[in-house]
Amino acid sequence: MKNILDALEDRRAGAKLGGGEKRIEAQHARGKLTARERIELLLDKGSFEEFDMFVEHRSTEFGMEKNKVPGDGVVTGWGTINGRKTFVFAKDFTVFGGSLSETHALKITKLQDMAMKARAPIIGLYDAGGARIQEGVAALAGYSYVFRRNVLASG
Repeated sequence: MKNILDALEDRRAGAKLGGGEKRIEAQHARGKLTARERIELLLDKGSFEEFDMFVEHRSTEFGMEKNKVPGDGVVTGWGTINGRKTFVFAKDFTVFGGSLSETHALKITKLQDMAMKARAPIIGLYDAGGARIQEGVAALAGYSYVFRRNVLASG
């Protein structure tokens, strides 16, 4: 059992690196924080609960099947701000420039649905380069899913 838990912790540690050490260093060199660093500053200390950390894109075009990163360029979860439950997502520029893929959009829409059900606010932290062009229409459709929920959630 210990081996399984150790393997899970190793996998989590890898996912938390997003696009890797070099891309994190490049982000810092530009004076920018990573997605997780932004979330950490926004939410009450120790309150963030991440979900879908291991989700990866499903694209098989243009060699994308050889380049998968856990989390797929967006960190999603919930925590508290001054004790109030808040759902948050942060696009991770270190992974494919934070570009939106189909699964990336599904992570955000899952968060939006959870927040609306809980009647809690949603905060999106954007640092991204648009749609993931390798996915074509599937990525563009992802924007429609997110924007529709933006309208539904706005009251």
